[in-house]
Amino acid sequence: MIRNTSGSGRRILTFPAVHPCESIAPSTLLPSLITLCNAISSFQHRFSCFPCNKRNARNAIRLTHLLQPFLHEIRDCHSGLPDPATLSLSELHLTFQKLLFLLEDLSREGAKLYMLMESDRVATQFRVISRSVATALDVFPFGSVEISEETKEHVLLLNEQARKGRFEFEEEDKRVVMSVVSGLTRFENQVAPDEGDLRWVIEYIGVKGWSECNKEVKFLEGEIGFKGSDEKRNKVTLLSSLVGFMSYCRCLVMEVVDSEESNTKFEGRRESSIESEIHLSLSCLNPDDFRCPISLELMSDPVTIETGHTYDRSSILKWFRSGNMTCPNTAKRLITTEMVPNVVLRRLIQQYCHANDISIPFVDSGRRNRESTRRVEPESVAAEGAMRMLASFLKEKIENGSGEEKNRGAFEIRLISKTSVFNRSCLVEAGLVPLLLRLLASMDSLTQENAAAALLNLSKCAKSRSVMVEKWGLESIVGVLKKGVKMEARQHVAAVLFYLSAEYGNLIGKEEEAIPSLVNLVKDGSYRSKKNGLVAIFGLLKHPENHRRVVEGGAVPLLVGILKGSENEDLITDSLAVLATLAEKREGMFAILEEEALHVAVEILSCSTSRVGREHCVALLLSLSVNGGEDVVGYLVKSPSLMGSLYSQLSAGTSRGSKKASALIRVLHDFYERRSSGFKISVISQEQFIHVR
Repeated sequence: MIRNTSGSGRRILTFPAVHPCESIAPSTLLPSLITLCNAISSFQHRFSCFPCNKRNARNAIRLTHLLQPFLHEIRDCHSGLPDPATLSLSELHLTFQKLLFLLEDLSREGAKLYMLMESDRVATQFRVISRSVATALDVFPFGSVEISEETKEHVLLLNEQARKGRFEFEEEDKRVVMSVVSGLTRFENQVAPDEGDLRWVIEYIGVKGWSECNKEVKFLEGEIGFKGSDEKRNKVTLLSSLVGFMSYCRCLVMEVVDSEESNTKFEGRRESSIESEIHLSLSCLNPDDFRCPISLELMSDPVTIETGHTYDRSSILKWFRSGNMTCPNTAKRLITTEMVPNVVLRRLIQQYCHANDISIPFVDSGRRNRESTRRVEPESVAAEGAMRMLASFLKEKIENGSGEEKNRGAFEIRLISKTSVFNRSCLVEAGLVPLLLRLLASMDSLTQENAAAALLNLSKCAKSRSVMVEKWGLESIVGVLKKGVKMEARQHVAAVLFYLSAEYGNLIGKEEEAIPSLVNLVKDGSYRSKKNGLVAIFGLLKHPENHRRVVEGGAVPLLVGILKGSENEDLITDSLAVLATLAEKREGMFAILEEEALHVAVEILSCSTSRVGREHCVALLLSLSVNGGEDVVGYLVKSPSLMGSLYSQLSAGTSRGSKKASALIRVLHDFYERRSSGFKISVISQEQFIHVR
């Protein structure tokens, strides 16, 4: 009967207890109740883990522990119990479930500061639980159940204690809470809190090092993501202030980085390591399942409709507003257009994006239009003050500190700029971008890597991109891309180039070593390096001047090689996207056909499990057909599987994919008609004739 409730699936300070069914047998109920008591009693040796309410927790655990002889006696002496007794024990079971939840939350890793600030609420919950125990014992029919007089007197005494027990906001907790509030007030006034006071708070709640402080920050940031959609604004304000408080403590109070995620000091080689709370189950999921079946983009606000299929809210709303009253996947007629938020899937997508360093604007229901500006401003005045003071501190460390202090500063910037738009803006305004660009020249591998990762996060801020270009940053970035001390630094700066490419793609292309270095990164790098390199090349291709440069840089043979030899669906999909874009220009089309990519694309279209990959395949084949003329089309019409794949794309693909598939089908039909009428047209001149193999 007892479920495993200690996982991350339960929101903190929620108590989803389940009442035993009315027909439950005492022989089932009593062992489960005793097991619950044992689980609660096991916390009596863990009071040091509790950041607050130690006395209240001790009294509640003691009460539960002292009830166990009573429960054991009933279990051992009675096979059957009257209904009032079963009702009483069922209520105890429900109450003890809630108590176990509460104790788990008090000892939850990363939630110490949050639980301290909720001390009053937690004390109230202990009081409610104690009164519920008394109420459950009130209805127990002692006259109808044969137990020893000693046990009866013992239970009645415990009942009285439970009813009258004082579970109050403890005085020591109050003093520490007030110290935190005082620190937040000082942040609001741009006055540095006393470091001794900060240390006292940290020690009181049991945060013992940098890694534990970092877990506190991550927990609070996660709560902001949840609270924003269903809690009052003042709760988000408090959480944001606490994030600022703990971020400040992490940088200034914690002198040594004892990161559990790395064996090397300050190393954060994989962002997925720092995000250590990602479920292992992610590795078993297909990322395509995170994409909206309509837009093929990662879902930022997944909702489930009547048929049980899930779509991104904006996409399915457009579908409904266009007059469609069917499920896009099944074509089933819908009775209602009601949408239910898919919270579990949303959380998995968030974790996937964190693990793979993907930026996606997660939004709350009904607030999509405001999301782009909501995070630009700080959620609280205290958070703003803490971040501005922290930015000044980090600037001083990087400007004038030792080599180790510079590395630590870059590492902290890397962390605090990862998720918050306001933090990025604040760091850019403090003048940290030029200093980080300077650190790229460091021959210390960790310093260079941390600086590159920090610049990657900051490059998502529009203001930083102009600073990077104006401060001759492109030369430094491309230098690391070509000759970075470690592969991790190279992959980070490749991603920086992607963010710069939208505005400065032509300038990047003019850097002599930029595109060849990206090609080499795709050729020799790790999986993440290859991904970042492909994405950067794709971004550069939005500027027509770069098509020729990418072809001349040797990208096409490499990409076709990935199609032929890679087993990674993501890399194949990204390679197809780049090739499809290159095929839109004649120089790209010639290079692709020379590499015998046509039959490879047809094979991938027929067997790929990726919806996005199939769409890129169709786009590639369409561009090759339009620009390559009769030889290409003549080869395609001989493929026995192609038409079936295209018609499948018409029914199962997106609107965009269906249009491309329809266009390619028309090209193939036109070829049949021309051939049957004896009329031939070739888009390629005789001098440019290419034999398609």
